[in-house]
Amino acid sequence: MEASQFKSDQYVRFCPGCGDHAICMALQKAMAQIGVPTHQVAVISGIGCSSRMPHYLNTYGFNTIHGRGGAIATGVKTSHPELTVWQMSGDGDCLAIGGNHFIHEIRRNVDLNVCLFNNRIYGLTKGQYSPTSPKGFVSKSSPFGTVERPFVPAELVLGARGTFFARTLDVDVPTTVDCLVAAQQHKGASIVECLVNCVIFNNGAHSWIADRELRAEHSIILRHGEKMIFGKNNDKGIALEIDPQTFVPRLIVVPADDARVLVHDAHQQDPTLHRLLALMGQERNLEVAADVQDELPIALGVIRDVEAETYNDAVNNQIAEVRGKAKAKTFDELTATLEQWTM
Repeated sequence: MEASQFKSDQYVRFCPGCGDHAICMALQKAMAQIGVPTHQVAVISGIGCSSRMPHYLNTYGFNTIHGRGGAIATGVKTSHPELTVWQMSGDGDCLAIGGNHFIHEIRRNVDLNVCLFNNRIYGLTKGQYSPTSPKGFVSKSSPFGTVERPFVPAELVLGARGTFFARTLDVDVPTTVDCLVAAQQHKGASIVECLVNCVIFNNGAHSWIADRELRAEHSIILRHGEKMIFGKNNDKGIALEIDPQTFVPRLIVVPADDARVLVHDAHQQDPTLHRLLALMGQERNLEVAADVQDELPIALGVIRDVEAETYNDAVNNQIAEVRGKAKAKTFDELTATLEQWTM
Protein backbone atom coordinates (compact mmCIF):
# COMPACT_ATOMS: atom_id res chain seq x y z
CA MET A 1 0.00 0.00 0.00
CA GLU A 2 1.02 3.64 -0.50
CA ALA A 3 1.14 6.37 2.15
CA SER A 4 -1.02 8.54 -0.12
CA GLN A 5 -3.92 6.11 0.40
CA PHE A 6 -4.02 7.16 4.06
CA LYS A 7 -4.10 10.90 3.37
CA SER A 8 -7.52 12.50 3.66
CA ASP A 9 -8.74 15.38 1.50
CA GLN A 10 -8.73 17.76 4.49
CA TYR A 11 -6.38 20.74 4.71
CA VAL A 12 -3.86 20.10 7.50
CA ARG A 13 -4.26 22.93 9.98
CA PHE A 14 -1.25 22.40 12.22
CA CYS A 15 0.85 25.55 12.55
CA PRO A 16 3.80 25.79 10.14
CA GLY A 17 6.77 24.21 11.92
CA CYS A 18 4.63 22.16 14.32
CA GLY A 19 6.08 18.73 15.06
CA ASP A 20 2.65 17.17 14.53
CA HIS A 21 3.16 17.47 10.75
CA ALA A 22 6.03 14.97 10.92
CA ILE A 23 4.11 12.51 13.10
CA CYS A 24 1.13 12.69 10.72
CA MET A 25 3.39 11.88 7.77
CA ALA A 26 5.06 9.06 9.73
CA LEU A 27 1.64 7.64 10.61
CA GLN A 28 0.62 7.55 6.97
CA LYS A 29 3.88 5.81 6.05
CA ALA A 30 3.56 3.33 8.92
CA MET A 31 -0.05 2.48 8.07
CA ALA A 32 0.95 1.84 4.46
CA GLN A 33 3.81 -0.38 5.59
CA ILE A 34 1.54 -2.31 7.96
CA GLY A 35 -0.89 -2.88 5.09
CA VAL A 36 -4.21 -2.92 6.96
CA PRO A 37 -6.92 -1.58 4.56
CA THR A 38 -8.21 1.89 5.36
CA HIS A 39 -11.72 0.61 6.09
CA GLN A 40 -10.35 -1.63 8.84
CA VAL A 41 -8.65 1.21 10.71
CA ALA A 42 -10.25 3.54 13.27
CA VAL A 43 -8.48 6.61 14.65
CA ILE A 44 -9.90 7.97 17.92
CA SER A 45 -8.87 11.20 19.63
CA GLY A 46 -9.80 13.61 22.39
CA ILE A 47 -9.28 17.37 22.15
CA GLY A 48 -6.06 19.20 21.31
CA CYS A 49 -3.76 19.96 18.42
CA SER A 50 -2.71 16.32 18.01
CA SER A 51 -6.31 15.22 18.44
CA ARG A 52 -7.15 16.72 15.04
CA MET A 53 -5.36 13.74 13.51
CA PRO A 54 -8.54 11.77 12.61
CA HIS A 55 -9.37 14.54 10.12
CA TYR A 56 -6.11 14.03 8.24
CA LEU A 57 -6.14 10.25 7.89
CA ASN A 58 -8.28 8.46 5.31
CA THR A 59 -9.68 5.96 7.83
CA TYR A 60 -12.66 5.75 10.13
CA GLY A 61 -12.25 8.35 12.85
CA PHE A 62 -13.91 9.92 15.86
CA ASN A 63 -12.98 13.22 17.52
CA THR A 64 -14.33 12.74 21.06
CA ILE A 65 -14.48 15.13 24.02
CA HIS A 66 -11.50 16.24 26.09
CA GLY A 67 -9.63 13.36 27.73
CA ARG A 68 -12.12 10.66 26.74
CA GLY A 69 -10.35 9.21 23.70
CA GLY A 70 -9.13 6.23 25.71
CA ALA A 71 -12.61 5.30 26.89
CA ILE A 72 -14.07 5.47 23.39
CA ALA A 73 -11.10 3.63 21.86
CA THR A 74 -11.51 0.85 24.45
CA GLY A 75 -15.16 0.50 23.53
CA VAL A 76 -14.41 0.43 19.81
CA LYS A 77 -11.73 -2.26 20.12
CA THR A 78 -13.73 -4.41 22.54
CA SER A 79 -16.89 -4.35 20.43
CA HIS A 80 -15.03 -4.63 17.12
CA PRO A 81 -11.81 -6.58 17.82
CA GLU A 82 -11.23 -7.02 14.08
CA LEU A 83 -10.44 -3.29 13.73
CA THR A 84 -7.01 -1.75 14.09
CA VAL A 85 -7.55 1.11 16.54
CA TRP A 86 -5.24 4.10 17.00
CA GLN A 87 -5.65 6.72 19.72
CA MET A 88 -4.23 10.23 19.25
CA SER A 89 -3.68 12.29 22.37
CA GLY A 90 -1.51 15.08 23.79
CA ASP A 91 0.24 15.51 27.12
CA GLY A 92 -2.66 17.61 28.39
CA ASP A 93 -5.54 15.59 26.93
CA CYS A 94 -3.96 12.26 27.90
CA LEU A 95 -2.20 12.92 31.21
CA ALA A 96 -4.45 15.55 32.84
CA ILE A 97 -8.21 15.26 32.27
CA GLY A 98 -7.73 11.89 30.52
CA GLY A 99 -5.14 10.50 32.94
CA ASN A 100 -7.50 8.03 34.60
CA HIS A 101 -8.58 6.52 31.27
CA PHE A 102 -4.92 6.40 30.18
CA ILE A 103 -3.62 4.34 33.09
CA HIS A 104 -6.55 1.95 32.97
CA GLU A 105 -6.32 1.21 29.24
CA ILE A 106 -2.68 0.34 29.94
CA ARG A 107 -3.52 -1.73 33.04
CA ARG A 108 -6.19 -3.63 31.13
CA ASN A 109 -3.82 -4.08 28.17
CA VAL A 110 -6.42 -3.07 25.60
CA ASP A 111 -5.09 -3.79 22.09
CA LEU A 112 -4.73 -0.13 21.10
CA ASN A 113 -1.96 1.93 19.54
CA VAL A 114 -1.66 5.18 21.50
CA CYS A 115 0.33 8.11 20.14
CA LEU A 116 1.08 10.44 23.05
CA PHE A 117 2.19 13.79 21.59
CA ASN A 118 4.38 15.51 24.20
CA ASN A 119 5.21 19.17 23.56
CA ARG A 120 5.11 20.01 27.29
CA ILE A 121 2.47 22.72 26.82
CA TYR A 122 -1.25 23.20 26.13
CA GLY A 123 -1.08 24.37 22.52
CA LEU A 124 -4.69 24.46 21.33
CA THR A 125 -5.83 26.50 24.37
CA LYS A 126 -2.93 28.91 23.81
CA GLY A 127 -0.02 28.20 26.11
CA GLN A 128 -0.87 27.00 29.62
CA TYR A 129 1.57 24.65 31.37
CA SER A 130 0.79 20.94 31.09
CA PRO A 131 1.44 17.84 33.25
CA THR A 132 4.81 17.38 31.52
CA SER A 133 6.00 21.00 31.78
CA PRO A 134 9.16 21.21 33.91
CA LYS A 135 9.02 22.70 37.40
CA GLY A 136 9.62 26.45 37.19
CA PHE A 137 8.20 26.68 33.66
CA VAL A 138 6.78 30.14 32.91
CA SER A 139 3.53 30.12 30.95
CA LYS A 140 0.25 32.00 30.70
CA SER A 141 -1.12 29.99 33.62
CA SER A 142 2.15 30.08 35.62
CA PRO A 143 3.57 33.59 35.17
CA PHE A 144 5.99 33.11 38.08
CA GLY A 145 6.87 29.53 37.15
CA THR A 146 4.88 26.39 37.90
CA VAL A 147 5.56 24.86 41.33
CA GLU A 148 4.38 21.41 40.21
CA ARG A 149 6.61 18.43 39.47
CA PRO A 150 5.96 16.98 36.01
CA PHE A 151 4.94 13.50 34.98
CA VAL A 152 7.41 11.32 33.14
CA PRO A 153 5.08 9.41 30.76
CA ALA A 154 7.27 6.30 30.80
CA GLU A 155 6.88 6.03 34.58
CA LEU A 156 3.10 6.10 34.26
CA VAL A 157 3.16 3.41 31.56
CA LEU A 158 5.46 1.07 33.47
CA GLY A 159 3.72 1.81 36.76
CA ALA A 160 0.45 0.69 35.17
CA ARG A 161 2.19 -2.56 34.11
CA GLY A 162 2.45 -1.52 30.48
CA THR A 163 3.54 -4.12 27.93
CA PHE A 164 4.80 -1.73 25.23
CA PHE A 165 6.52 1.64 25.43
CA ALA A 166 8.45 3.47 22.74
CA ARG A 167 9.69 7.02 22.42
CA THR A 168 10.42 8.98 19.29
CA LEU A 169 11.25 12.48 18.08
CA ASP A 170 9.35 14.51 15.49
CA VAL A 171 12.45 15.34 13.41
CA ASP A 172 13.44 11.65 13.17
CA VAL A 173 10.77 10.28 10.82
CA PRO A 174 12.46 6.88 10.09
CA THR A 175 12.63 6.02 13.82
CA THR A 176 9.06 7.23 14.26
CA VAL A 177 7.84 4.96 11.46
CA ASP A 178 9.70 2.00 13.00
CA CYS A 179 8.14 2.67 16.41
CA LEU A 180 4.62 3.00 14.98
CA VAL A 181 4.94 -0.22 12.97
CA ALA A 182 6.22 -2.04 16.06
CA ALA A 183 3.31 -0.62 18.08
CA GLN A 184 0.79 -2.03 15.60
CA GLN A 185 2.53 -5.42 15.54
CA HIS A 186 2.41 -5.59 19.34
CA LYS A 187 -0.70 -7.28 20.73
CA GLY A 188 -1.78 -5.12 23.64
CA ALA A 189 -1.67 -1.49 24.74
CA SER A 190 1.14 0.12 22.74
CA ILE A 191 2.21 3.57 23.93
CA VAL A 192 4.44 5.68 21.68
CA GLU A 193 5.58 8.94 23.28
CA CYS A 194 6.13 11.38 20.42
CA LEU A 195 8.35 14.29 21.43
CA VAL A 196 7.08 17.17 19.32
CA ASN A 197 7.82 20.88 19.09
CA CYS A 198 5.19 23.58 19.59
CA VAL A 199 6.71 26.37 17.54
CA ILE A 200 4.22 28.96 18.85
CA PHE A 201 4.01 28.43 22.62
CA ASN A 202 7.01 26.25 23.55
CA ASN A 203 9.52 26.48 20.74
CA GLY A 204 12.63 24.42 21.39
CA ALA A 205 10.95 22.16 23.96
CA HIS A 206 13.25 19.29 22.99
CA SER A 207 16.08 21.26 21.40
CA TRP A 208 18.77 19.46 23.40
CA ILE A 209 18.07 16.34 21.32
CA ALA A 210 16.20 17.77 18.31
CA ASP A 211 19.21 19.84 17.24
CA ARG A 212 21.12 17.80 14.66
CA GLU A 213 24.48 18.76 16.18
CA LEU A 214 23.46 17.58 19.66
CA ARG A 215 21.30 14.55 18.88
CA ALA A 216 24.03 11.91 18.51
CA GLU A 217 25.56 12.79 21.89
CA HIS A 218 22.31 13.30 23.80
CA SER A 219 20.19 10.40 22.54
CA ILE A 220 20.42 6.70 21.83
CA ILE A 221 18.16 4.66 19.56
CA LEU A 222 17.48 1.29 21.17
CA ARG A 223 16.98 -1.73 18.93
CA HIS A 224 16.16 -5.18 20.26
CA GLY A 225 19.14 -7.51 20.10
CA GLU A 226 21.66 -4.74 19.41
CA LYS A 227 24.32 -3.23 21.68
CA MET A 228 23.47 0.07 23.35
CA ILE A 229 25.97 2.29 21.58
CA PHE A 230 25.69 6.01 20.82
CA GLY A 231 27.70 9.17 20.23
CA LYS A 232 28.73 11.11 17.16
CA ASN A 233 31.47 8.55 16.54
CA ASN A 234 29.58 5.58 18.06
CA ASP A 235 32.24 5.54 20.75
CA LYS A 236 30.03 5.35 23.84
CA GLY A 237 27.96 2.56 25.36
CA ILE A 238 25.50 1.98 28.19
CA ALA A 239 26.42 -0.41 31.01
CA LEU A 240 24.81 -1.42 34.31
CA GLU A 241 26.45 -1.28 37.70
CA ILE A 242 25.38 -1.61 41.33
CA ASP A 243 26.04 1.38 43.57
CA PRO A 244 28.41 0.02 46.25
CA GLN A 245 26.86 2.18 48.97
CA THR A 246 23.13 1.93 48.27
CA PHE A 247 23.12 -1.35 46.30
CA VAL A 248 20.81 0.35 43.81
CA PRO A 249 21.30 -0.55 40.12
CA ARG A 250 22.20 2.35 37.85
CA LEU A 251 23.20 2.89 34.25
CA ILE A 252 26.56 4.40 33.34
CA VAL A 253 28.33 5.50 30.16
CA VAL A 254 31.41 3.46 29.19
CA PRO A 255 33.57 3.21 26.05
CA ALA A 256 31.81 1.40 23.19
CA ASP A 257 34.37 -1.41 23.23
CA ASP A 258 33.84 -2.11 26.95
CA ALA A 259 32.71 -5.71 27.54
CA ARG A 260 30.02 -4.41 29.92
CA VAL A 261 28.02 -2.65 27.17
CA LEU A 262 24.46 -3.94 27.34
CA VAL A 263 22.50 -5.63 24.56
CA HIS A 264 18.94 -4.33 24.43
CA ASP A 265 16.26 -6.89 25.29
CA ALA A 266 12.87 -5.28 24.75
CA HIS A 267 11.14 -8.60 25.44
CA GLN A 268 12.42 -9.05 29.01
CA GLN A 269 9.34 -9.45 31.21
CA ASP A 270 10.94 -7.84 34.29
CA PRO A 271 10.57 -4.05 33.83
CA THR A 272 13.52 -3.02 36.02
CA LEU A 273 16.01 -2.36 33.24
CA HIS A 274 13.33 -0.95 30.93
CA ARG A 275 12.48 1.60 33.61
CA LEU A 276 16.12 2.62 34.00
CA LEU A 277 16.43 3.02 30.24
CA ALA A 278 13.19 4.99 29.95
CA LEU A 279 14.29 7.40 32.68
CA MET A 280 17.71 8.14 31.19
CA GLY A 281 18.14 11.83 30.49
CA GLN A 282 14.84 12.77 32.11
CA GLU A 283 16.56 14.89 34.78
CA ARG A 284 16.98 17.52 32.06
CA ASN A 285 13.19 17.69 31.74
CA LEU A 286 12.15 17.91 35.39
CA GLU A 287 13.19 21.45 36.30
CA VAL A 288 13.81 24.52 34.16
CA ALA A 289 16.78 25.71 36.20
CA ALA A 290 18.31 22.30 36.90
CA ASP A 291 22.07 22.16 36.43
CA VAL A 292 22.25 18.68 34.93
CA GLN A 293 25.68 17.11 34.54
CA ASP A 294 24.35 13.62 33.77
CA GLU A 295 25.95 12.28 30.62
CA LEU A 296 23.32 9.61 30.08
CA PRO A 297 21.41 10.05 26.78
CA ILE A 298 17.65 9.94 26.39
CA ALA A 299 16.41 6.62 25.01
CA LEU A 300 14.48 6.58 21.74
CA GLY A 301 13.03 3.60 19.90
CA VAL A 302 11.15 0.61 21.34
CA ILE A 303 12.11 0.31 25.01
CA ARG A 304 9.62 -2.36 26.15
CA ASP A 305 7.67 -4.94 24.12
CA VAL A 306 6.39 -7.96 26.08
CA GLU A 307 3.47 -10.36 25.68
CA ALA A 308 0.38 -10.54 27.88
CA GLU A 309 -3.31 -11.32 27.42
CA THR A 310 -5.26 -8.40 26.00
CA TYR A 311 -8.41 -6.98 27.54
CA ASN A 312 -10.49 -7.34 24.39
CA ASP A 313 -9.48 -11.01 24.00
CA ALA A 314 -10.25 -11.70 27.66
CA VAL A 315 -13.69 -10.06 27.44
CA ASN A 316 -14.70 -11.76 24.20
CA ASN A 317 -13.37 -15.15 25.36
CA GLN A 318 -15.40 -14.80 28.55
CA ILE A 319 -18.54 -13.96 26.55
CA ALA A 320 -17.99 -17.01 24.34
CA GLU A 321 -17.44 -19.24 27.38
CA VAL A 322 -20.57 -18.04 29.17
CA ARG A 323 -22.62 -18.24 25.99
CA GLY A 324 -21.38 -21.80 25.39
CA LYS A 325 -22.67 -22.91 28.80
CA ALA A 326 -25.97 -21.04 28.61
CA LYS A 327 -29.18 -22.72 27.51
CA ALA A 328 -30.34 -19.60 25.69
CA LYS A 329 -27.86 -18.78 22.92
CA THR A 330 -29.52 -15.62 21.58
CA PHE A 331 -31.50 -12.70 22.94
CA ASP A 332 -34.72 -14.06 21.42
CA GLU A 333 -34.11 -17.43 23.08
CA LEU A 334 -33.52 -15.64 26.40
CA THR A 335 -36.78 -13.67 26.23
CA ALA A 336 -38.63 -16.86 25.36
CA THR A 337 -37.63 -18.30 28.75
CA LEU A 338 -39.27 -15.40 30.62
CA GLU A 339 -42.88 -15.06 31.70
CA GLN A 340 -45.01 -14.00 28.72
CA TRP A 341 -48.57 -12.92 28.14
CA THR A 342 -50.65 -11.79 25.16
CA MET A 343 -52.47 -8.48 25.16
